[in-house]
Amino acid sequence: MLSIGTLSKRTGVKVPTIRYYEQVGLLAAPERTDGNQRRYGPAQLERLGFIRHARDLGFSIEAISALIDLQDHPDRSCVTANAIARTQLSDVREKIARLQRLETELARITTRCEGQGVAQNCYVLASLADHGFCETEH
Repeated sequence: MLSIGTLSKRTGVKVPTIRYYEQVGLLAAPERTDGNQRRYGPAQLERLGFIRHARDLGFSIEAISALIDLQDHPDRSCVTANAIARTQLSDVREKIARLQRLETELARITTRCEGQGVAQNCYVLASLADHGFCETEH
């Protein structure tokens, strides 16, 4: 059995986050010692690793909860799990596209800087103050 500190070290998940996952129901409440200390077993270690990996991939708490529910019912079809993963993939692609638009606009703004003093109409500051300077929607 593992203490919450040991579980944290083994998974790389901070103690307050482990407690939060317990509160929201992603991680089952652990057994407690006579001194009321949490004790975690191999199943909780594995589950926390699953949660951490899913969070690293950007899945929301709600999506992880749905995935855990599927994992707890192996007789169900994995179509739902695939749909959740596809939604996450779509969200990631949208974020990448937005970041690429931001990169393009920031590169354009910074190349317009002439290195003069701010009082001489700094293009970067002017662009930030007036969205009309931007060439694309970002």
